[in-house]
Amino acid sequence: MRKARSLRLPMTATALVGAAILAPTLAFAQTVPDVPPLLEALTTARNPTGAANSLQTNGATVTANDAFFQSLGTNGRSCVTCHDPQAGWSVTPRGVNARFQATQGADPLFRLIDGATCSTASVATATNQLRAYSLLLGKGLFRIALPVPANAQFTISVTSDPYDCNTNASTGLTSPTSGTLSVYRRPLPSTNQRFQTNVMWDGREASLTTQAINATLGHAQAIAAPTLTQQAQMVAFESGLYTAQATDNRAGALDALGATGGAAALAQQPFTVGVNDSANPSGFDRVVFKLYTAWQSLTGADAATQARQSIARGEQIFNTRAFTINNVPGLTTAANTSVRGSCSTCHNTPNVGNHSVNSLMNIGVSRANPPAALDVAALPVFTLTCMAGPLEGRTFTVTDPGQAMVTGRCSDIGRMKVPVLRGLAARAPYFHNGSAATLGNVVGFYNGRFNLGLSAQERADLVNFLEAL
Repeated sequence: MRKARSLRLPMTATALVGAAILAPTLAFAQTVPDVPPLLEALTTARNPTGAANSLQTNGATVTANDAFFQSLGTNGRSCVTCHDPQAGWSVTPRGVNARFQATQGADPLFRLIDGATCSTASVATATNQLRAYSLLLGKGLFRIALPVPANAQFTISVTSDPYDCNTNASTGLTSPTSGTLSVYRRPLPSTNQRFQTNVMWDGREASLTTQAINATLGHAQAIAAPTLTQQAQMVAFESGLYTAQATDNRAGALDALGATGGAAALAQQPFTVGVNDSANPSGFDRVVFKLYTAWQSLTGADAATQARQSIARGEQIFNTRAFTINNVPGLTTAANTSVRGSCSTCHNTPNVGNHSVNSLMNIGVSRANPPAALDVAALPVFTLTCMAGPLEGRTFTVTDPGQAMVTGRCSDIGRMKVPVLRGLAARAPYFHNGSAATLGNVVGFYNGRFNLGLSAQERADLVNFLEAL
């Protein structure tokens, strides 16, 4: 286990630094995610609102023997470098800052290839490092370099390039229709993978296997792809791992008094692609989450009971509060620009909360001028002009073109996957670009975007429910 070393940081960076707190059942370091020789089948990691459990249905893992935990490239990284069990198997700014401080920026997390705002950024001094890794330190964002599709229906111009990466011909665009575009995204958690209907925010990977190969070649800068055995180990580990909030600081155990929170119940959840597709009204159940149904009838004035009642009310709001969902490509169409639904219309996989079919959606988070609840000020801005297809003549100003950088279609601009909601409390900030600092901001965004009309109490109830996932 590595010892933490002190590093004097400017006040602005010091304000970001936080300690990664683990429940005693996990023997990880408090600052750097060293892993134990044996990762037990059930582990518990604290987070700001309680603690989450991670359950390996394939049994405990000898980490030295598993490719998920091995450095297979040239820069010291392994899968666990960017998928920290202390952070819901993603990363958080709190944990990133602790690792930066403990290692003076030497942790494998901090690599120019994608941890920096650009691969050409200077890291010669501590100040340079803080600037180069500012998005990783501040929002847990990695740089994703994507080639402009050869069949793109659009041209791209760079409206704002704060890191001189997209307008530099050596790292960015070489013309409005060629070169590389750098966008900045949160790492999706490498847990609860059995429920996935697409891989990566933009759906660009065909499977967990191709993702393992490309992550090793890219993020770990490997000379060769992982072997078939190594690929199988990584996929098996992710496919057998389940994470969910297990305790809440106010409500206590989330499987008490008939509730079914926690990873054990999640691992037993049946799933098939399309299991609860909202596009199929005859087979759709809008009551997607039934974790806290038993708490709806609780009585009592004590703090724990009131917290449980709030979580149950939030679950009901999520499932049943009806509102108009308008202008969400991937759900609505040009012919039908709005549908009547609830949160569960898009987050419809039972007790999981991602979309049960492979359909990415544009809810507006990538807009260059999103609602005040979201912060995209540090991100580059692009203007895409459609030159062909049904949207010919339209322009879109975004911080991330989303799935369009995979398909080349204007209709896919801004579309991103609907992620699994379990274990949310451990992995702030939220959305693909980290634009929502808290779950309160997430609820605030939806409340404004779709005119939900939530009262202050209803917003609090919905946040409390999301924290209990």
